[in-house]
Amino acid sequence: MTGPDYIYYTDLMGTMLFAISGAMAANRRKIDIFGATFTGFVTAIGGGSLRDVFLNLRPIWVDDGNYLIAILIGVFLSAVLNDKLDRFSRTLTLFDAMGIAFFTIVGLQKSITYESSTIAAVILGMFSAVMGGVIRDTLMNETPLIFRKEIYATACLSGAILYVTLPYFGLSEGINAFLSALLIFTVRILAVNINSPFR
Repeated sequence: MTGPDYIYYTDLMGTMLFAISGAMAANRRKIDIFGATFTGFVTAIGGGSLRDVFLNLRPIWVDDGNYLIAILIGVFLSAVLNDKLDRFSRTLTLFDAMGIAFFTIVGLQKSITYESSTIAAVILGMFSAVMGGVIRDTLMNETPLIFRKEIYATACLSGAILYVTLPYFGLSEGINAFLSALLIFTVRILAVNINSPFR
């Protein structure tokens, strides 16, 4: 799999995970399927669209129907499996943590591809990851996680910094992306587990 293909499929996976996260949040509020679909959609595309705007690009989901399919799959999975998933209080947090891990790395990779500076790429990677959750929480009338006393954006920044550091040690792109995403996921899950019950 080539570099561009890797970024593309990682972006699709992150889109689906955030769609599940958004739809699950709506399901918990007993919102109907149309509301859950809308919430899943804006949660999934919010961060990536903001990133693309900053990069002076047309948001990719406008031209590529695979992103809409990924969102619909995510919403469908959340609807079909909602009763099973909702039995585990940690599920929404897990999907959110996976989503921010994927989106941080994709945001970084895409920003670097379009010749952003390293600092700008790190920031755009974080924006890609957190804005979907900000939109989701705002729609659910909750204070977004980024504005609470929780390690959320910091988890994204830690993984982003690792991603731009590891190439100096000669690691391959795939291993670098995996380790950086794993760090984001681990930091976020540990932070939630230590500081408060999983929601």
